[in-house]
This record gives sequence, structure tokens and C-alpha cells, in this order.
Amino acid sequence: MLLALAAAAAFGAAAPLGKILLADLPPFQLAGLLYLGAALGTAPWAWRGGSACRLDRRNSVRLAGAIACGGVIAPVLLLSGLRLASASSVSLWLPLEMAATAAFGAMFFHDALGRAGWTAAAASVCAALILAWGETAAGLRAGALVAAACLCWGLDNQLTAQVDGLPPRRFAFWKGLVAGSVNLSIGLAVSPWTAHAREISAALTLGAVSYGASLVLYIASAQRLGATRSQIVFSSAPFFGLLLSALALGETVTAAHLAAAALLAVSLIVLARERHEHAHAHGAQEHDHHHRHDDGHHGHSHESPVPAGGHSHRHEHEPVEHVHAHWPDLHHRHAHIK
Repeated sequence: MLLALAAAAAFGAAAPLGKILLADLPPFQLAGLLYLGAALGTAPWAWRGGSACRLDRRNSVRLAGAIACGGVIAPVLLLSGLRLASASSVSLWLPLEMAATAAFGAMFFHDALGRAGWTAAAASVCAALILAWGETAAGLRAGALVAAACLCWGLDNQLTAQVDGLPPRRFAFWKGLVAGSVNLSIGLAVSPWTAHAREISAALTLGAVSYGASLVLYIASAQRLGATRSQIVFSSAPFFGLLLSALALGETVTAAHLAAAALLAVSLIVLARERHEHAHAHGAQEHDHHHRHDDGHHGHSHESPVPAGGHSHRHEHEPVEHVHAHWPDLHHRHAHIK
């Protein structure tokens, strides 16, 4: 949950700082630079301490879908909405990503929520509705674009959480490189290039933090908690954006903002108290992800001592059946969620 909260803080800067950059860069070009910044920011660590990547066909399709939905389409929709409304208004629609993630999870990805989880999700959506109340027509058009972006990111979140065999930092590198190259190419084809070195370096830096570091932290969280629960925590991003909008752009923080923040805080507390435990079986499996050896799922041996914080490498699991509290991480994607 702390990983998801850190990811939210990093991503929260994207709307207010992106609003500033849109004065000099059209949406496609800015989206391309932001994701290329994510690739540059994660490149030095992408292959450090990890084994060679071997994605099967299913995981390759998940990776391609996540890049297309979350890396190519969603950021352009978000930035287009950001052109029509204030950064604070756009930020306030972003919790809809959580609702989309929960809906996709419940329908297609064995990431259903229990009573506490749905209560937390409902509280987050209510916070977004409180903040959207009374928006202007331009704000509603912007909201529609942002809602479409959230729909794309909701599907992206579920696909990302299930990509098995690709470390988070390597995932962020490939997503940034491919999505950034595609959007920048489209941007250069449809609009003249007018940005200067200052705007380019600012966009790359923002991308490294808000899309690169944030994505690595979010994936690490989603692989442990499941996409929906991580997304509920991540839905605090708009409030970091609101704070930065007030500080950097001079936008006003209202009583509605504070009420919504309190409601979101309640949803996070409810989610933290959720427990899920039952007898379940694991089949034989081989994959690569960050793991520890004290979680009851990783009993394989090593010649050298295992780092206290865990490590990443390709490993095998023997079939096992047991009972313990768990969330829908990479080892618990079964349908029996109550």
C-alpha cells in the first residue's frame, strides 16, 4: 500500500505540471516526451539484478495491450482534457480510473472485491463526484476525455498486474520507449515542432518521475495487492495534484476538495482492514518476479544468502494447497474471492 501511495504522489504531479507544458507542446508531442522520459529514467536500472526475460505468448499480448491502452491512447486523452479545463478540475476526475479498474477486475480478471473493498471503491467514486459537482460545460467535456482515459488505464492496470516474467522497472522501460516513440511520431506528423530545449528537458524530467518512477512503484504494488486494491490507494493521486496545483498554479482549494479528501482517507482505512482467507490450490508454475522467501510460496534454495528485502529471478513453484490470508497477487488469481 505504501508503494501505491508513493506512485500516486509521483503521478499527482503530472496534471499541474503538464498543464504548464501544454502551453508550448501539443498533446501527442507532450505525451511522447513524457513516456520517453519514463524510458530514460528507468533505463539505467532496467536490466540490473534481473535475469533474461522470457515472455510467453499470453504475457506478450498482455504487455502489448497495456502499452497500447495505457501508454499510447490514455495519456493523449488526458492531455486533451487538460487543455480544456484547469489542472485541479482534471485531477479530480482521475479517481474514475479506480472504478474502471474494479469493473474490469470483477468482470474479466478474477480480481473481485469483498464488502470492504467495494465500500472503499464506492467512497473513492463519491469523492470524485463531490469534486465534479458544478463543473462548467468545458469542464464536463474535459471530464469526458479524462473518463475515457481512465477507462483505458483501468484495462491497462489489470493487464499490467498480470504480466508475469517481466520486472517492474523493465516493464516501465519498454512501455515508455514504445508508447513514447509512437505518440511522438504521430505528434510530429500532425503538428510542427516548436518546443525549445527547456520545454523538452522539463517534459522528459516530468515523464521520468510521473510516468517512469510512478509506474515502477505501481506495478510492484499491483503484483502484491492486485490491480484493484492498488488502484484504490493510487486514487489518492488527484489530491497530490490538487496540492501542487494550489502551490504551482495558484488554483484554489475549496471545502469540497477537503471533504473529498476526507472521504478518500476513509476508503483507504477500510481497504487496509480487508482480510481474505480460504483453502486454495496452486498449480506448478515458473515465472520471474520480485519475491521473498518468508511468504510461504518461495521455498526454493540458493547457494548464496537471499537479500533481506527480497530479490528477482526466474524460479519454479511446486503444486501446493494451503490456507492463509492473501490478496490477488501473482500467486492468487483464482475465482474464489468473497
